[in-house]
Amino acid sequence: MDIKPYIKNINSYLVCDGVIDFRNENITQLADTLYQKAENELDFIKTAYEFVRDHISHSADINEDELTHIASDVLKKGHGICFSKSHLLAAVLRSKSIPTGFCYQKLILDDETAPILIYHGLNGVYLREYNKWIRLDPRGNKKGVNAQFSIETEHLAFPVRPEMGETENFIVYPDPDIYVLNTLRENRTRTELWNNLPTKLRYEESSDRI
Repeated sequence: MDIKPYIKNINSYLVCDGVIDFRNENITQLADTLYQKAENELDFIKTAYEFVRDHISHSADINEDELTHIASDVLKKGHGICFSKSHLLAAVLRSKSIPTGFCYQKLILDDETAPILIYHGLNGVYLREYNKWIRLDPRGNKKGVNAQFSIETEHLAFPVRPEMGETENFIVYPDPDIYVLNTLRENRTRTELWNNLPTKLRYEESSDRI
């Protein structure tokens, strides 16, 4: 497993924009609070990850139909789907200059009720102390899902099953994929979104890297 950044310029993974809006006061306050409690940068990353994983609900787990995707809105509403939670974690970490990006897996939505391949979103985070990128999945744990902070051996929410057509992608992208964002913006509710989840990435259609 070799996790690599899509763009070599590390500053691309520190950008504040309309989705990863880490200059929002609520995100800044949260990052400050978690940072003050942490022993060091690595501990802050772990603490921030566990906060988003455990204290921000996955919308489907609480049967919430409202969609969120902007980081500050995810924090305010207290819930989001996998992509949205990854936006919030990126914002909190970038607020303290931790390079953070976005990773994707292609997974079956539900083996029995919806056996279709769709994308699942998680994060790639750069650890200065180890000079390496790791993947973290803030989706939120439940029965059968046990994602954990880990430096050496990944403990993600969903193991990929190649025999089922599921695929890994070990590239860390600097921005949320535009097809993913468009899907979140164009659907009015989670119920509507569940019929239109992203099945392709704009990044994978382009070979351009900087």
